[in-house]
Amino acid sequence: MRLGVVDRGHRLPQRLKLLLIRLVGRRRVPDVVKTLLYRPEFFGQPMCAWTQAVMRGPSEWSVGERELFAAFTSRLNQCVF
Repeated sequence: MRLGVVDRGHRLPQRLKLLLIRLVGRRRVPDVVKTLLYRPEFFGQPMCAWTQAVMRGPSEWSVGERELFAAFTSRLNQCVF
């Protein structure tokens, strides 16, 4: 289920960022980016901090292995991100 507000409910600064991303990338902005920008104080900053800790924090796996796991999982989920 997609929430229309995540597609159309951004404040002006976030709308400008989404427009720039779409123009530079020449494709639709990924849904995860729209979600992170929709409420950055709730989704953006905590999610980015969590992702940074998981992907770059202490681990028995190398950064490359973690990136490969993320890419493989995205592929299985048919996610271009």
